[in-house]
Amino acid sequence: MPHETIADLLLARAGDDHPGLLTRERSWTWGEVVEESAARAHWARELRTEGPFHIGVLLDNRPEYLFWLGAAALAGAAVVGINPTRRGAELAQEVRHTDCALLVTDRAGAALLDGLDIGVAADRFLVVDTPAYAAALAPYTGRPAEAPDVTATTRMLLLLTSGTTGVSKAAICSQGRLAALGAANSAKYDITRDDTCYCPMPLFHGNALMALWAPALTAGATIALPPKFTASGFLPDVRHFGATYFTYVGKAIGYVLARPATPEDADNRLTHAFGTEASPEDAARFLERFGCRLVEGYGSSEGAGMLRRVPDAPTGALGMPARPGVRIVHPATRETCPPAELDSYGRVRNPEEAIGEIVDTEGAARFEGYYKNEAADAERVRHGWYWTGDLGYVDGDGYFYFAGRSGDWIRVDGENISALLTERILRRHPGVVAAGVFGVPDPRSGDQVMAAVEITEGTAFDGLDLPAFLEGQEDLGTKGAPRFVRVSHALPTTGSNKLRKKEMQLDGWRTDDPVYRWEGRGRPTYALMGDDDKAALREEFLANGRGRFLP
Repeated sequence: MPHETIADLLLARAGDDHPGLLTRERSWTWGEVVEESAARAHWARELRTEGPFHIGVLLDNRPEYLFWLGAAALAGAAVVGINPTRRGAELAQEVRHTDCALLVTDRAGAALLDGLDIGVAADRFLVVDTPAYAAALAPYTGRPAEAPDVTATTRMLLLLTSGTTGVSKAAICSQGRLAALGAANSAKYDITRDDTCYCPMPLFHGNALMALWAPALTAGATIALPPKFTASGFLPDVRHFGATYFTYVGKAIGYVLARPATPEDADNRLTHAFGTEASPEDAARFLERFGCRLVEGYGSSEGAGMLRRVPDAPTGALGMPARPGVRIVHPATRETCPPAELDSYGRVRNPEEAIGEIVDTEGAARFEGYYKNEAADAERVRHGWYWTGDLGYVDGDGYFYFAGRSGDWIRVDGENISALLTERILRRHPGVVAAGVFGVPDPRSGDQVMAAVEITEGTAFDGLDLPAFLEGQEDLGTKGAPRFVRVSHALPTTGSNKLRKKEMQLDGWRTDDPVYRWEGRGRPTYALMGDDDKAALREEFLANGRGRFLP
């Protein structure tokens, strides 16, 4: 019988001598993981005060993070995973908004919070790398694991959304939903007790929790935990731990592929990985180089599990609906979109009709909401439907494809251009580590396509020969080529290595990074914009009465 809560899953692992957690320094059996979690759960219950039982955790990927996840599950508390890349007012707002009763961190995290108004008193900080922490925890060690009053509806997580498209929100995830995802995803991603699951994604992110931690707990697989992801450390870690599975985002895959190839790259035990935003070309290169299959999926912190994998699905397809209510609709009319007409390159020939928002007409009841954010709840649930905010289309055989976020449409000369398609094309270039594409205002009307590309140190923009590369991409439409290209060796990212596209869109061409602008007609050429060029462009906006649209 499936376990209904994360607490049930942990209690079932009590006494289990199979390896549960590995770091470079030591290992713990699953039974020991449960014992460590139980000690912290007893401590947390004694520290509980009136109000929400929320435990903020501000740590890199270290064993204490996993122990406190388990502690929260057994104590009936919710973990608020705090992003350590946040700073100042933004960091303070996230902690204060989520009403943390306790804050688990280390000396480095405490220094980040020093002087900020976060609503947590200093005596409610549990600083894990201090003698005082070890002394306070010691009396609780050895107590039996138990989970009184924990049910499937008990709040388990407040997942702060990545903030790539705006201010982050705290998505609620109950123990029941996370346990169900653990069962579903361990089967969906073929995670068994024999797997070693390498976790390069930060533990405050839904990807790490829903696609690795909960499935590994369900299957009794081993979790290998590095403090954080590095491209140079990825393969040595994978070999050291004997990892067979990992989770990712596309930018991290780009970083790994940018490392110099060696004949020994395939000397590892990796078989498969799950993630999002890796291009089909990167997936093919990763399989050829490392012998590991990348499984692209669709999901979110708020509404995972809408699509199911289908064997032998077309390249780039996400799968088919997991339930009848999942469909693609026009947001304005709520009419179901017709199938996409695809050309020989898989490019959508009827985007205006075929591309719409992915919705679940039966998903409103499954959506658990955002913490203290009725406006965000109302945006997600309208007309009794759950609206994902993501774009997609369906082919003639019923396979779903991702077409970007709702803000990824760029209106050029009266046509909708997919930012995602141009991103994928740019990422085919061997010199491009990562790419973000977005719309910036045109000085006369509509938008223009702008790209931000990250290239490796020692590479120059001219060396990319981007005009010739774009000209050779037969699936790039005439309006899809970027008119502006921002070039960087380190584009701004979230703590989970996703590009901060909203921030870059707001910057537009007014950034300290070099920006190149398309010149002339016909075959594209790019020229570096200087201060005079940016000033002249600003005057062009003002002359056309579009000053209010200046990025």
